[in-house]
Amino acid sequence: MTTTELPEKLHEIVEDFRAVPDPERLELLLEFSEELPALPERYAGHQDQMEQVIECQTPLFLAVELENAAPDAGPTAESIVRLFVSAPPEAPTSRGFASVLSQSLNGLPAAEVLAVPEDLSTRLGLQKALTPLRLRGMSAMLGRIKRNISDQLADQLAG
Repeated sequence: MTTTELPEKLHEIVEDFRAVPDPERLELLLEFSEELPALPERYAGHQDQMEQVIECQTPLFLAVELENAAPDAGPTAESIVRLFVSAPPEAPTSRGFASVLSQSLNGLPAAEVLAVPEDLSTRLGLQKALTPLRLRGMSAMLGRIKRNISDQLADQLAG
């Protein structure tokens, strides 16, 4: 998948990162950290209802919901992804990447999210700005989102 094949909002974010020199990419990621949406009431203070991304160095939790046009229908590849992430303010790089994912994937059909390439942190050009451990945590975040969607779709097919 090339940059032009990324979902539109994600493509724009990748291009924003590529447009700045390497040293400024970390600053851009930190700006994104300030834009992570607050959790809705049903998740605020209820991290036990979310999945922890243990590969992240800081406690980061996420929840993925699939929303359908028909309320009584089960999830399909066309279901709309709703992404909720909790990341502490003292973890700005994790929080920034969570914000990138939230801003670019929230509201997309499940099939489009599943098609996002695993090398997103590389496409953002963050290899020089972050340690390999932080990059693995970022990849794990995307992987967890995709696995969660796949599991929900598989449960629907099995049920």
